[in-house]
Amino acid sequence: MMRPCGGIFAVVFLMIIIITSKKLVSGVDGCDVFTGSWVFDKTYPLYDSSTCPFIEHEFNCQRNGRTDRLYEKYRWRPSRCNLTRFNGGDFLERMRGQKMMFVGDSLSKNQWESLICMLYHGAPQANFTLTRGDPLSTLTVPNFRWDYIQIGHKFYKDMSRLAAFEIALVTWARWVDSNIDPNKTKVFFQGISPSHYNGSEWNKPNVKTCLVEKEPIPGSRYAGGSPPALSVLKKVLKTLRKPVQLLDVTTLSQLRKDGHPSMYGFGGPKAMDCSHWCLPGVTDTWNQLLYNALIS
Repeated sequence: MMRPCGGIFAVVFLMIIIITSKKLVSGVDGCDVFTGSWVFDKTYPLYDSSTCPFIEHEFNCQRNGRTDRLYEKYRWRPSRCNLTRFNGGDFLERMRGQKMMFVGDSLSKNQWESLICMLYHGAPQANFTLTRGDPLSTLTVPNFRWDYIQIGHKFYKDMSRLAAFEIALVTWARWVDSNIDPNKTKVFFQGISPSHYNGSEWNKPNVKTCLVEKEPIPGSRYAGGSPPALSVLKKVLKTLRKPVQLLDVTTLSQLRKDGHPSMYGFGGPKAMDCSHWCLPGVTDTWNQLLYNALIS
């Protein structure tokens, strides 16, 4: 077990979706839905942020003063096949009597709020009950000079974040192999969600934030390449004995330098957010990919 102590130990974000079901569903067969490009679609977005009561402050870019809306108008189009448009009513019917769990960090919450807005728009007459918890506690220690990492009975003052990420993934993989019954539960692992703080990754070396970005990167290639954490993730997934489906959203999300809250997030102009995503936006496509995996 890896335990951060005495400070913040940040590793690359990971998120797991677990679907508990009476029968298994297959993935998206015969098509690489993660390779493609973003195309303008005047029928988008799938919902309006002003009519969804579930979007929290940090993801509601329009309410926070963002005036452009072009970023809401793009649809992901795979190169060699088509995605089925998200249908909230159909999704709820398929999930009737079943449970879905999102496990992760604030980016997981980002995708979760996207999904419930898509469902709310697709079935506005349904009875919804949303109970919010308060998972955040703050401990202030005025004088604590030693930060360390504990793995089992060993202590480390520091280590490579990539190495720590792999250790955490191996621990997770062991838990899946030991605890998941594939006859009852299907596990999805959502890939690495990228940030956009370095313009050289999209051929704008003088740009340091996502603030002025208004459109996606054209085509299907990202100049910055894949993040190292993605290779680590795929390596660990290959070791699993139990089936886990990767929703590899990294590249398609890398192309969306325009989709972040930037100054229109939780912290306003003083806290540039180029990590999370405006709603509606990119995370709606993550959920559309999940939906297509479920109906295939």
